Amino acid sequence: MGSKVSIGDVVSLSQGFAVNSKSKHLMGDSGLPLLRITDLINGTEAQYLTKETAPTKCIAQKHEIIFTRTGQVGLVFRGREGVVHNNCFKVIPNEDLVTHDYIYWTLKQPHIIKLANSVASGSVQKDLNHSAFKSIDIDLIPKTVQEQNCQILNRIEEKLILNTQINQTLEQMAQVLFKSWFVDFDPVIDNALDAGSDIPEVFESRVERRKAVRESADFKPLPDDVRRLFPSEFEESESGWVPKGWETSTAGQELTVKGGSTPSTKNPDFWDGGNINWTSPKDLSDNDTKIMFETSRKITDAGLAKITSGLLPRETVLMSSRAPVGYLALTKIPVAINQGYIAIPESRRLSQEYILYWLDSQMDMIKGLSGGTTFAEISKKTFKSISILVPPCPIVEAFSKNVEVYLNKISSNVGESSLLATVQSSLLPKLISGELEIIRSGK
Repeated sequence: MGSKVSIGDVVSLSQGFAVNSKSKHLMGDSGLPLLRITDLINGTEAQYLTKETAPTKCIAQKHEIIFTRTGQVGLVFRGREGVVHNNCFKVIPNEDLVTHDYIYWTLKQPHIIKLANSVASGSVQKDLNHSAFKSIDIDLIPKTVQEQNCQILNRIEEKLILNTQINQTLEQMAQVLFKSWFVDFDPVIDNALDAGSDIPEVFESRVERRKAVRESADFKPLPDDVRRLFPSEFEESESGWVPKGWETSTAGQELTVKGGSTPSTKNPDFWDGGNINWTSPKDLSDNDTKIMFETSRKITDAGLAKITSGLLPRETVLMSSRAPVGYLALTKIPVAINQGYIAIPESRRLSQEYILYWLDSQMDMIKGLSGGTTFAEISKKTFKSISILVPPCPIVEAFSKNVEVYLNKISSNVGESSLLATVQSSLLPKLISGELEIIRSGK
């Protein structure tokens, strides 16, 4: 076990860059990204300063720790390079006493985040000044123990990051496959080129791109059994040229569309002690994948009785229909929904995987159809009018078979990450306080 010290005894702080009328002229279209809180959370870049104009003390290297101090107090980041915004500061360890890893993990502890918010000033918008931050008490353990204990936390974090990256790659692979088969019609164009069939002029640019792909050294054609599922000709339909034998329909004709509601939150009979999953789009706002495993709130049987759509089955496709439009998920649990969703528990001729990635591919158009004065919303009536392409069942089944592999791996990774995050949360305070000490075995 270690001792208690004020964090100001072992770190110094470097304030971020203030963007105002006097400094705005330093901003540019390229250079070092300005790291605002929203950029740190979302991994985005929107504004820049050149290396020549950015104050050196505000520049963060990848190993440096950034702590948010205004608005959202207590978020901790590392691994980003750029110019720290004024709503954050860099936390610079005294390396004679503490390691970067130890301070990073110390600040990640929930009770430290809670303390930071409690000493921040402001009722409308929290603001944490340097003096208040430095007054926070932390554990201090020997530096050799810091190094050993933090290795465990770092390895868990690295695995969590790797799982997220793998899931993002798998998600992109599913999106690319849908676009190739059902938007660009690559297999149909391949078959048409091989058969010498006429290809409509509207596809001229796609044909040229496809010829270049087919001539590249790393081109891998579809397996013969899959390729034979696709036609080698196009035909004209009401919505334009489509592969021969494919149909155009509407969401209302093909999909079962459900809405939901919120049982009165003033009636505890609907909520207290409930064990039935109930979801609002908020559950998807922080979701890294298109898979739903759990909901933040539960309702009782009495609450469920107030929702006309009832309990929807596993493998229901969910799309948030307002505030904002466009979150997507495939449920792996039975779930009841609130009024912020359009739910698709089943369809006439299409698979749930096809529906999920059809929605993803059409999202810009769906958002464009959304109305509303206070916030964007797409009604079930408008949604049902949207045109949808219906390929033959064997092609849909072949697509789903491929995508199921990706989604199953994503599900496995999410489960592993959930377990690792639980272990990490349990170990964190014990490793930082020195209650647990990792002993290296000798060789």
